[in-house]
Amino acid sequence: MLAALLWGFPQAASSQEVPPAAEYGQPAIPQVVAQVELALQRGDLASAEALVQQYRRLHGDTPEALQALSWVARGELAAGRNAQAFQTAEEIRRISQASLGTRPLDAEPHLPLALGAAYEVEAEALFQQNQRAQALLLLQKALKLWQGTSLADRLQKNINLITLQGRPMPLLAAREWIGAKPSSLNQLRGKVVLLFFWAHWCPDCKADAPVMAKLAQEFGPSGLTIIAPTRRYGYTATDEHAAPAVENAFIRRVFEHYYSQIPNLGIPLDSSNFQRFGVSTTPTIVLVDRHGLVRLYHPGLMSEADLRSALEPLLATK
Repeated sequence: MLAALLWGFPQAASSQEVPPAAEYGQPAIPQVVAQVELALQRGDLASAEALVQQYRRLHGDTPEALQALSWVARGELAAGRNAQAFQTAEEIRRISQASLGTRPLDAEPHLPLALGAAYEVEAEALFQQNQRAQALLLLQKALKLWQGTSLADRLQKNINLITLQGRPMPLLAAREWIGAKPSSLNQLRGKVVLLFFWAHWCPDCKADAPVMAKLAQEFGPSGLTIIAPTRRYGYTATDEHAAPAVENAFIRRVFEHYYSQIPNLGIPLDSSNFQRFGVSTTPTIVLVDRHGLVRLYHPGLMSEADLRSALEPLLATK
């Protein structure tokens, strides 16, 4: 079951790893990457591989080429070709390391996405071979190496996928908030907690808002508390370099338009929560039982039916 949640192609294809380009002025998805993704969605791994090979012959090992190659690695993994996926991921890491001898990791957006995917594929390939400890060690070493970069949250996410379930919920900071003041730890004792991590730019998060409102209204009397942490990203829909106060006001407007229908919703506004919970994918959903133990850690979209089936046993336990 855990392996199904880890980095598989269908999950990765639907996740929101970066802000949508059209809405927020971020770099567009390179054409070769989009073409490779479409081929993989059709189940045509051979065409995806051919597209990347042709692009590399014409343009070399650019960050865009490596990002497209990382999708091939995920496609190989999804097809059960673990050894080939591991080899492809190692190739991405080797080329990336050579490129980073002359530039910072986050100088542009495509190389970090490729390198992050390479680590994920390697760890998943190890995990599928029952080498859990080796997968965890790989990710922990990578996190130490790339701490302070855009890779850190993504690596922590994958560490959490392996380790977080069954452990106490990490500390949730609430120095700033929007909407109702988030419940304190004492107020959460004995309750089932649904953490819904969202971003102001995330369309999947907005699509999930009615589901969260429905669950809060239905299960609130049974002890469900929903908390929706978010963070600043340094920009808004109209300002690529927004000051914190400007972005706060924008986040508040997004909250009022999309999320205010969720009753008694607390929204901590703190990037440290995203780092601690490894939220590089939005939405991310975390379920915590009445004893404060994490019972579900789910980056990406989750259907209402699946969320209900995870929630109801926790709410039934007093």
